[in-house]
Formats: sequence, structure tokens, C-alpha cells
Amino acid sequence: MSVAKKDYKRITTQSLIEMKHNGEKISMLTAYDFTMAKMVDTAGVDVILVGDSASNVMAGHETTLPITLDQMIYHASSVVRAVGRALVVVDLPFGSYQSDPKEALRSAIRVMKESGGHAVKIEGGSEIKESIKRILNAGVPVMGHLGLTPQSIYKFGTYTVRAKEEAEAQKLMEDAQLLEKLGCFAIVLEKIPAKLAEQVAKSVNIPIIGIGAGGGVDGQVLVIHDMLGMNNEFSPRFLRRYANLWEIMTGALANYHDDVKKGDFPNEKEQY
Repeated sequence: MSVAKKDYKRITTQSLIEMKHNGEKISMLTAYDFTMAKMVDTAGVDVILVGDSASNVMAGHETTLPITLDQMIYHASSVVRAVGRALVVVDLPFGSYQSDPKEALRSAIRVMKESGGHAVKIEGGSEIKESIKRILNAGVPVMGHLGLTPQSIYKFGTYTVRAKEEAEAQKLMEDAQLLEKLGCFAIVLEKIPAKLAEQVAKSVNIPIIGIGAGGGVDGQVLVIHDMLGMNNEFSPRFLRRYANLWEIMTGALANYHDDVKKGDFPNEKEQY
């Protein structure tokens, strides 16, 4: 059944909650620079995540762990300058919030003041509740992240599906309800069974955004480089490629290279 969409001139945290209650799905994509963010915003995507996945797709690291708070602020400020409608959520990177709630607050305040972002996202449940409380008490909106949490990859040891066992599934459900109670405005669920994700979405009043969590949640998020086919090495089951920019762009670059070598570029019309 189609749902009548409200015309939001600017997406806020409250807009997302309204979308959930109205049965309207939420679209979310990553972006890390001005040009890409401008295109995502122009396309009408609701939420732009300045993800710590920049560590992978922008800097070439194997994990998200190496990226720093300063680097996240740089990427986020570039994105914010491009955006007129979307809600911009910024990941707090590894090491900026886990050990000390005061450090978590300082990190969140830096993101908000120096980048102009609209909210922060942090990974984890009950184990970081004091950091979440401290950030929320300062008036900074928080998006949670449960399931596969890439900042804990060395603890998990693998990127396989999480919460398949009953005990972990139960903890995830409890953590989601805790995050709502603390005041988080939304939660990302990454790479968990679709049935569990749907149960979580029904158990809370805040939006649940899935990545590899099935269609029974309130919205979806993908890494933009993956869904546009800008790489040809990452092909998980949950990824749908909407373009093959790797082929298009490498072809264009090769054509440019050949034209320069042959002296075909520039031609008479392309010079002064």
C-alpha cells in the first residue's frame, strides 16, 4: 500500500519519528564530501550519514578504527556545506566516546560546533549508556547503532551476521529499548536476522534504520560507494548496486589517457 508523503523542506529528528508513525520509509546514504553530498541531497534522500566508513572508502584503511575525530569533522563540515534538506548525522569515531562520558561529550560538542552537523551516531548499548546520557543531556541528538558494530570488529573477529543466537538477540532487543528510553531518536541495525530486526522495529517508537537487516524496519542505509558500484570488491547479500560507476569512470579515464597520448585532446574547439 502506498503512503502519502509529507513534503518536508528540512528533515529533522522529529521528521523521522513522524515518518515511522505515518508508515513512510526513511532513506539514508553516506557521503563524505561536498560534491557527493550535494547530489545525495538533491536526489531527496532523507538522511546523510557522514560515516566512519570514510576510513575504508576514502582513506583505504582495512577497518574503521584508524579515522580520527579531526578527520570526521573535516568530512562532516564538507557535507554540511552542501546540504539544504537532509538531516546530517556524524559518526563519533573509535576512541572518542567509549572510555569516558566526559570525553564522549567533548567529542560530540566538537562535532556539532566545528562541523555544523545535526546529530551524532555511536555504536553500542548498555555498555555506553553513561556516554549517551551525557551527550543527550547537553542537547545533542544521538542515533544508536546495534548489531554488527564495525568499531568492535577485533572483538567479534568477523563481519558475519550478529544476534543469531537467542542470548545475543535478547540483549540486542533490550539495548534497543534502552536506547529509546535514554532518548536516542533512531537506531541503525546492521547485519542481523530480518525477523529480529522487524521485532525490534515494532517494539520501539523511534525509527529503526537497517543495513543488512531486511525490509521490516523503518528505513534503509547503504554506503554510497557500494550502491553506486564505485568499487568492485565488496558484494554482500544486502547490497543492491544501482549503477556500475567503476566501469563507467575507469572507461572515461582510460579514454582521456588515450586522447592525450594521441594528441586528440585538446582539439581546436577546446583551446583559446
